[in-house]
Amino acid sequence: MDSSFFFTADQLNAGYGKRQVLREVSFSLRQGCITGLLGANGSGKSTLLKAICNQLPHTGECLLNGQRLEDLNIRRLAGRVSYIPQRSGITLSVSVLDVVLMGFNPVLGLFRNPVQEQKKRAEEALAAAGLAGMQERDYQTLSEGEKQLCILARTMVEDTELLLLDEPDSALDFHNRYYVLMKLRRLVQEQKKTALVCLHDPGLALDICDQLLLLKEGRCISSLRPDQDAPQVMEEKLKQIYGPLSLIRCHDGQGQSRLVLLSDLSAF
Repeated sequence: MDSSFFFTADQLNAGYGKRQVLREVSFSLRQGCITGLLGANGSGKSTLLKAICNQLPHTGECLLNGQRLEDLNIRRLAGRVSYIPQRSGITLSVSVLDVVLMGFNPVLGLFRNPVQEQKKRAEEALAAAGLAGMQERDYQTLSEGEKQLCILARTMVEDTELLLLDEPDSALDFHNRYYVLMKLRRLVQEQKKTALVCLHDPGLALDICDQLLLLKEGRCISSLRPDQDAPQVMEEKLKQIYGPLSLIRCHDGQGQSRLVLLSDLSAF
């Protein structure tokens, strides 16, 4: 394995019963980088995340810093990989602080409660996520954007190496989508984590992600680097998923170079 890559998936095949969804998917991710997973509905994005975290039977292998994830038991895997589905699955009335404290479950023994230091870390994570002072709120009363930030705070205290997020921008308006993903990007960069994020909006992915993986009909058809690849190259690859589109490289109000879809020109 190339030492510059922190995570590598090799020849992954997975599906549901007799229906095969993923077909020989291989790719690599670098530490400290956020990678956007793009593809049409039904292309296998959610299936890929579930296969990586062993929630779905598969062939092939996933290596995280040289360790086969398939060889880890549930507890050890939870200590190294965070999987955040589209919906949290939390339906009971529970405090925001208790939701974040769930992130310590992999390191707590049976019937052990979080200690004061862990509660302090959870409160600090809430503050970092923009939810300071909301630890006693009922999670069910939060807006969808606030729920996403609460789950992000829980991810912070989990302190895992690999983050897998399935559409963290779903049900959010543009401002909150950008805010949540920028918080995630900062977490990945500052703590040297590796993140694979399933996204629907290619324009947002171009803004946020260091790398783009394109899935089509269960196969990985391309790996792109927005900061390195020519707009014409990325344009041709993205057309295979989204149809006709145009990309341009320009500068925003702060003088930063940006790659945007032609339909995003109104932002300038």
